[in-house]
Amino acid sequence: MTLIRYFILAATAAIAFSACGGPPANAPASNANASNANSAKPVAAAPTKDALMTLEKSGWEAWKNRDPKWTEQNYSDKGFNVGTTGRTEKAEMIKAYSTQKCEIKSYSLSDDQMRMAGPDVAILTFKSAQDVVCDGKKSPANVQSASIYAREGDKWKAVFYAEAAIVDPKATPAKSADKKESPKNDDKQVAPDTAQDSLVSAEKAVWEAWKDHDGKKIEDLTTKEISFINIFGTYFANKADALKDWTSPGCDVKSVSVTNALATTLSPTASILTFKGGADGTCFGQKVGPIWGTSVYVKDGETWKWTFGINIPAE
Repeated sequence: MTLIRYFILAATAAIAFSACGGPPANAPASNANASNANSAKPVAAAPTKDALMTLEKSGWEAWKNRDPKWTEQNYSDKGFNVGTTGRTEKAEMIKAYSTQKCEIKSYSLSDDQMRMAGPDVAILTFKSAQDVVCDGKKSPANVQSASIYAREGDKWKAVFYAEAAIVDPKATPAKSADKKESPKNDDKQVAPDTAQDSLVSAEKAVWEAWKDHDGKKIEDLTTKEISFINIFGTYFANKADALKDWTSPGCDVKSVSVTNALATTLSPTASILTFKGGADGTCFGQKVGPIWGTSVYVKDGETWKWTFGINIPAE
């Protein structure tokens, strides 16, 4: 399915250590310090938006040049992409380099924004303009993209990418293209996350609140800062804009469903849930079709709260 363009933000940071007790009274201080230094494991410094965009652009170049080494070396082993056919794991993405024929004439990235979902997860959003044909299928000229990076030891690695074609909500929605890797969404051989049941329950609650235009409930189910990319490629950068859209009279829905769910842990306090969503109703006069959804959750005490999502029309 999607972009193979991920890379490592190599950075080191000082680590503070605390000990249960000091070294023996007769032990030289220098030996104790050397022991602590040897046991220290470097961790990646917090990323900047510019640093992540540099990585992102390098990845797009790797995709343009059809170079799978970027994915092999720099994409998290737990990473995946989501497109119109569903979820694509890392091994499938690498395989697609030799099975998919793409002609990438040009591309440009703009309007980039970054925010953190806890200390170990960064969400990067941006617009992409492109002139691309893969396997004889032309990709949408303009898409709203999302990439997620997670800290893994002394590196930041890509763990997720998806894009939604930018279209007029009142026109027939164009489907975002699986321009890079696009195998069918067969049963995935991925171990379920321990928090999966909780995340699925939370996702269903968010969908029910959207169906009912219940802003108060959505407020309670989400974090203080949220952002969202809908099936029309519209990006809502803050909670006020997202709530206004979700509670507007544009959609008339009788029932909703969340199936094919699979959760992936990113850090002790952040997880991604991918799923197939459905709704019996209409939005802007059009019948609502199935979508492949991705939601990022962060833990607030013992409660998982929704903080970011992107929905893509399903084939």
